[in-house]
Amino acid sequence: MKTILNAAGEVLAHGEALLREISDSAYSKKIPLSFDASVGGHYRHCLDHFDSLLSGLAEGIIDYDARLRNPRLETDRLFAIAKTAEIQTRMQKLPGASLWDPVSVRCKVAYSCDDSPPVPSAVAREVMFCVSHAIHHYAIIGVMADMQKMNLPPGFGIAPSTLKHNRDLALAAG
Repeated sequence: MKTILNAAGEVLAHGEALLREISDSAYSKKIPLSFDASVGGHYRHCLDHFDSLLSGLAEGIIDYDARLRNPRLETDRLFAIAKTAEIQTRMQKLPGASLWDPVSVRCKVAYSCDDSPPVPSAVAREVMFCVSHAIHHYAIIGVMADMQKMNLPPGFGIAPSTLKHNRDLALAAG
């Protein structure tokens, strides 16, 4: 189960690597072709999910709809680096045995209804969700970075299973 916590650490480290390579202006620039969103907006969204997960553990209720949505995380790259480090530290302090703990999760998924009833899950499943969710947003960030002619850290925004598949193909080809 420590593998899941390690995966969270890896994806957060990928985010930090991006933040250390990107300029302040590229981080906060709104991209019209990307729904007028910014790299910072997507990155803040990822951190919000990790923060919601960690904040909900004490009560056993993770509410992804109650994200903080701090606008400073979208525009202040150094603040985002500090928040990433804070979340990494909090994730590292989770005992491996707690990953088996049951939790209830709320997340609005219906357009036609405002209700989001809690559903049962486990801490490990929610860590996996946050990691996967971040990777998908990192892929969007990758497209936005390409639009701005930026270089990204190697493998950024590519799912671990895809990287493994590509390595296996390369080895087989020889």
